[in-house]
Amino acid sequence: MENNIKKIRVGGASGYDVLIGSQILGDTGAYLGGIFSPCKVALITDDIVDKLYSDVVLSSLKAHGFECIKYVFENGEKSKNIGLYAQILEFLAQNGLTRSDKIIALGGGVTGDLAGFVAASYLRGVDYVQIPTTLLAQIDSSVGGKTGLDLPQGKNLVGAIYRPKLVLCDVALLNTLPADVLACGKGELAKYAILDRAVYDLVLNNAPILDLVFACVGYKAKIVDMDEHEHGERRLLNLGHTPAHAIERLSGYTILHGVAVSMGLGLILKASKNLGYITDSQLLDMQGVIEKLVGKVSCPYTIEQIIDNTLTDKKREGKDINLVLVRGVGDCFIQKMPFNGLIDCFL
Repeated sequence: MENNIKKIRVGGASGYDVLIGSQILGDTGAYLGGIFSPCKVALITDDIVDKLYSDVVLSSLKAHGFECIKYVFENGEKSKNIGLYAQILEFLAQNGLTRSDKIIALGGGVTGDLAGFVAASYLRGVDYVQIPTTLLAQIDSSVGGKTGLDLPQGKNLVGAIYRPKLVLCDVALLNTLPADVLACGKGELAKYAILDRAVYDLVLNNAPILDLVFACVGYKAKIVDMDEHEHGERRLLNLGHTPAHAIERLSGYTILHGVAVSMGLGLILKASKNLGYITDSQLLDMQGVIEKLVGKVSCPYTIEQIIDNTLTDKKREGKDINLVLVRGVGDCFIQKMPFNGLIDCFL
């Protein structure tokens, strides 16, 4: 195994490690062997990632004494549904997976959310490992234990917070990402740049990708340690996400999550300026960092359409919704807003 691994602990002594390095996927079996005894491992992945990386992971696992089975599903947000979830549960049961066995989520955010929720609920919970293969999954969705499924009414309306036992981030995998998937991750990276001055400065200074992943995971770990179940500070990580989820749904999920987040960030920055929290100069500076990462993006939907599609957002509380607003880089806060006042602050 490589020695140049960066490690972040999430959740303290009873938590889990996030390992970040380059060219470490082939050592998957050794990393799992360091925390688990040989057992049966169910690898859950999508059809694109399967062709790229499954053989490497399975070969390493088998070399370290693990028995392996594999479930492959069609890539895309559309697969985060209850029907596929049930099919995977049946697959695990048919293959005799027990409580002492493990699940690996190999892929992007959809795979991590889906496989994580399977792990949380199969036999009332089995251990699982996240191996994120996209930038978005490495800096965000694989860390923190959020798992879930979509319903026709909205994103992530079914789910659980269930900790992985290990997160293994190989930044070399990002070299194979298509441009649109990389842009998706950079939209989420823009969120972290607004939340955390350290990430903002790294982006401005064109830092290496490993340093960016490490900084984002470090920020998220700190927030999750304070508020694992999203009752307070963890809601800050929803910056840009309330309008983003509406944009995704309006597009039929043809607009990727991170790109929608970059659009949502633009709308939130405009609302923050309209409400008097930031100046024109601050707005332009932060918009510049978003454009540096994802280019110029414009939302194809009206504010009215977006607000109508936030009615089933999980951040809604009765007639109000919690928005994350901005006072400056590294200075974001949560404000409860009435639905009937949302249009005015965005226009």
